[in-house]
Parts: sequence; structure tokens; C-alpha cells
Amino acid sequence: MKLYLVLFYALTISLSAIAQDFKYGEYNTNEMNMTKYDKDTSAHAVVLKEFGKAYISSTDGMPLIYEYHVKVKIFDSKAYQKGDVAIRLYKSDNMRFETVSDIKGTTYYKDNNGNVTHTDLDDKKVYHESVNKHNERVKFALPNIHDGCIIEYTYRVSSPYRFNFHSWDFQDDIPKIRSEFEAHIPGIYEYNVTLRGFLKLSRSNADLERECFSYYGTKCDCSKITYEMDDVPAFVEESYMTAPKNYISAIYFELAQLTNQYGVKEKITKEWKDIDYELKKLDNFGSQIKRKDLFKDRIPTNILNISDTLLKAKAIYTYLQKWFKWNNINTLWSDDGIKKSFDSHTGNSGDINLSLIAALGYAGINTEAVVLSTRDNGAINKLYPILSDFDYVVAKINVGNISYMLDATDPLLSFGLLPLRCINDQGRVMSLNKPSYWIDMVTSKKRSKTYSLDLTLQDNGKIKGTIAIYSNGYAAYEQRKEIKKFNSVDEYVQNLDEKLPKLKIIKPTIGYLDSLDLPLAETYEVEITAYNSLDKDNITFNPAFWDHLTENPFKLVERSYPIDMSSASDYRMVLTMHYPDNFEITNQPSPVGMALPNNGGKFVTGFEKGVGMFTYSQSKQLTKAIYAPEEYPYLKELYNKIIQNEKANVVFRKKP
Repeated sequence: MKLYLVLFYALTISLSAIAQDFKYGEYNTNEMNMTKYDKDTSAHAVVLKEFGKAYISSTDGMPLIYEYHVKVKIFDSKAYQKGDVAIRLYKSDNMRFETVSDIKGTTYYKDNNGNVTHTDLDDKKVYHESVNKHNERVKFALPNIHDGCIIEYTYRVSSPYRFNFHSWDFQDDIPKIRSEFEAHIPGIYEYNVTLRGFLKLSRSNADLERECFSYYGTKCDCSKITYEMDDVPAFVEESYMTAPKNYISAIYFELAQLTNQYGVKEKITKEWKDIDYELKKLDNFGSQIKRKDLFKDRIPTNILNISDTLLKAKAIYTYLQKWFKWNNINTLWSDDGIKKSFDSHTGNSGDINLSLIAALGYAGINTEAVVLSTRDNGAINKLYPILSDFDYVVAKINVGNISYMLDATDPLLSFGLLPLRCINDQGRVMSLNKPSYWIDMVTSKKRSKTYSLDLTLQDNGKIKGTIAIYSNGYAAYEQRKEIKKFNSVDEYVQNLDEKLPKLKIIKPTIGYLDSLDLPLAETYEVEITAYNSLDKDNITFNPAFWDHLTENPFKLVERSYPIDMSSASDYRMVLTMHYPDNFEITNQPSPVGMALPNNGGKFVTGFEKGVGMFTYSQSKQLTKAIYAPEEYPYLKELYNKIIQNEKANVVFRKKP
């Protein structure tokens, strides 16, 4: 699957049409009269024109300048938020910061007489909002937004961080008729340019600009590169996907090399051996892993004396799980050191998992660090090593021929089970004594549940019986987490009881709630107020009433990005229903058998009648964690089939 395309350009003079900014304040009758976008009639708005430009200025400090200009047609109220603009600005600890200027905005609309008028943005209604010590937002809202209006705005950002050349997103959550980006890059800088996503450029062009940039008194040429896309479809987020930026079509620039004021070329793009060396030497990473002796008096002696390596690793893991409280910050660094974090019983993911690596190392267990990018952070660009791509670290131990990856941030994670946020393509294994290497970040266990229901229809119209649920793997982790949200098991059961108004839980039993290596076992003796009377001609009962699907998560006509379930899954249910001898079944669900191509999964149901009873069985299996876009229609149809079948009823009546 191709998500990245590296673009190389020869700087030649081109006679083809090149992108340029459009004039502010112009619109035409066709744009004002548009009531829909013909190429996407479901769109609530469409970008008519969009232009961006980035260049490095020769002025003091050589700032990176980014200019943005857009014009959007609003069709209805569901797109009014497009008039709410937030510009994110960054500032560092050394008082270097980004600024925004030249903000201008206008709304064009028809008045009650059908005449086009406009309202300009009031400069006094541009607000600065602090997000945290490194980030702020400049916000404004375009005035007088109506159905059918056009909004237009432009602004200019100046940044001291010229090494981070501005990227450009061609896609948004609304379609675009045209999106254009212009990059002016001085010859002293060399960038690797990457096109991410599934869409192709409509046009691209490279020109040479003579003596456009002054560098320590010396003039140098620039490359002017334009990128254009026409008829850009909206990017629609859907269930079961990683970070949208993995798939949104965009241009990214990574500085590879620069020529300094002495004419010497400095290589910026690093090789993995450079990253390895840097991580091993960094105070907030490698130096923390080396602090093994810190745990000499911090890990109980009875744990360190365990002779079996795997059992000792499990004991250390469990001890640190319970010792630390995670502050919900994802990072691979320990900014204040693992000693301070250990003593305070709290820390970020780097503090906790670097402590785990060091503690396991002190115990003589072969342990390595795995740096990775979480699902929300996006994919790693493997073409060029970029340390900032990573935002998390976990431990990897090697016992015999088996490896286990561990994360001690969550006390409900069983040994060897990583949080799903870590299941994202590949991670890089970092060792203190050998070169780093890639490892697949895949789930060690699937999401598995088994339901066993034994119910009896009483003469008074109530149904009594037992519902038993056994959860394994990620299903057990997720269910334990759900139960632990409450102050007690009793509170959880009460909440469950309240969500099922016709069902009363008479006696609950939840086993192995804190035994993370065992399946979670829930057993509920229940009474269901099903029917006021059994004297009706027909009585219906839905055998899939417990934990059934009600909505298909897949709604797109087609999907261009993978379906990432994060883990395989296996759900099985067997219901045995007893009913009075004077009743008979007149209608029953038809057996279903449906399979995905390439053994990707299946949905199977069965129905068997006996004397005064029936058995309904169901199996839903997805054998893969990730499905390719071309498998989407089959997966969508499988879910449609499941939903349709789970509506099927058993129909009873009294025997004539």
C-alpha cells in the first residue's frame, strides 16, 4: 500500500502555467448562485479556491513566512463552523515564537432584495488564546454567515523555525475545487519532499529564481516549486482508522542538507546509526535506561530472588504497574528523571516505561526499549529517520526464544498486552549494545468473548435464567476497564441493571476481576419482564437480544484507506431457551453462513429445535487486524448481514 511518494525536481525554466494567488474580494454570479457542488452533492460546503505560499525571508532572523488565502462556498448550517478559524502558533522556552499578521476576512451574501453585499471581519474580534506554555491560538469568526454565502479570509504567519518548512494539506473534510501551494526554497537548503496520501497531483512545476535570497551578504538562487490539485474529494473519517494525517493527501518537507555561511554543506537528514547514538547519550532517554542500580533498594528482595526469569519479569512488571500512576501524557522521554518519578509514584509514559526497562535490566533480564508512534500521532516516515516522529516507548524482554512487549502505564494490562494506542505499524527496537531494528507492532492476543445464555420462559410471561460472559485478551482488558470506572462492582451492576429496564439482575458474580492473566468471568442470574400475558396468538422473542449490533460502522460508498481494527476478534454466543410444553415454534431465524474473501472472517448462525426448547448459536470472527481498502465492500456487507440477522425473531404460539 503506497502512502508516501518522494518527489524529486530538476530546476528548469518551465513555460507551463504556474500557480499564483487569486485576487481578494472577487466573486462571480455562478459562485453566488451555487446551491450544491455537482461532484459531491452531499457536501455542506466547498472550497472554491485555496492558495498557500511559503518562503524564507532575507530579513532579520531569516524567518519562514507562510501566507494562506481561501474562499469557501457555504451551502447550509452544517458548514457554518468553516467560518470559525483558529491559527496555531508555537513558542519555545528561549522566547522564540511565531506571530500572525495581515488577517483579513469577509462574508459575501445576498440581502433581502437579492443584492449581493458583504461584511468585513472586525479587527477587534481577533482573539489570542493560550493553550499551554508552548502553544497559543489566534481565533476569529467570519461575520453574518448565511446559507449560500461565500466566506474569504487570508493571513500571514512568521516563524523563526525555518528548518521546519511548512507542509500543505490538499484534503479537508469538505471538497475543494482547486488547492494550490507554492514553495520558495533558497539554494542553500535541500529538502526531501514527500507526497502523502492516495491522491495524485494535477500539476507540479519547478522554476529557478535568480538571486532571490541574501545569506550573510551573499546572493543565492531559489527554487520555486508549485503543487496543484483539482477536484479534491473531501476526506471522510470513519470508524476503525489510525490518525487521519496518515491518509490525508498532503505535501511534507524534511530538511536534508544546508550550506552554512562558510560554504560548507551540513547534512541534516540522519541515518539510524545517528539516531541510535543520540538516543543512547540523551539524558532523558539512554542515560535513564542505564540507571539500573537505582532499583537496588527499590525492588523488593523477594521479587529479585525469583529464579525463573519469566516469573521474575512478571513480578517486576506487576510491581511497577501498581507503583506508578500515569499522568496520561504520551512521550518517550523522562524529562525530570526516573528517580524523581519513582519517588513521587507518578509520571508520563516515558518515566514509567524507562523505569520498567531499567528495573528489568537490574534484575538481569535481557531488555530493550521500543520507540514507536501511537495511533493518534500518525505513521512513521521510514524513508528518513526523524526522531520527532516517535512519541512513546515500551519495554521488550527476551526470554529464551520468546519476546514480550510491556507497558506499565495501566494497572489493568496483562503481561505482554500492549495498549491499543501502541498498535501502529512498526516500532524501532533500541538497544544499548547493538544497532536498532524494526519490529511489527501487532497485538499478541485477539479480542475474544463467549456468551452462554440458559433461559426459561415462565407461565407468567417472565423469562428467568443465567447469562454467562467470558472475556479474553483485549475484550477482557476493555471490560475490566469498564467495571473499574465505578467505585465498586455493586455500582457497576446497578448501572448495568438501569440500562436494561426490562431486565433485573437477581444475582451477579464477577470472577477474576484482578487476575489479569485469566479470562474475566461474569455470571448474572436474571429475570426479564418479557410479556404481560402468554395468551396472545403469537409471541416473539429475539435470541440475539444481548449485546447485538444496531448500526453498521461502515457507511462510505468506498474507502481509500485501510480498515484498522487494531486486533483480530472472535465473538461466540450460544442461547438455550426452554418454553412451556403447550407452546410450539411457528417461525425461526434461518441459518446464515457468510465468509470474507481470503479467510478474512465469517458470520455463522445456527438454530436447532428440541422438545420444549431450542438452541440458537452465533459466531462472529474477524481473523485480521487490518483490512485493505479493496476488502471494504465485503466487510461492509458482512456487517449489514449481521445487523439484518440479529433482528430475526423466534415466534411462539400455543398449540391448537
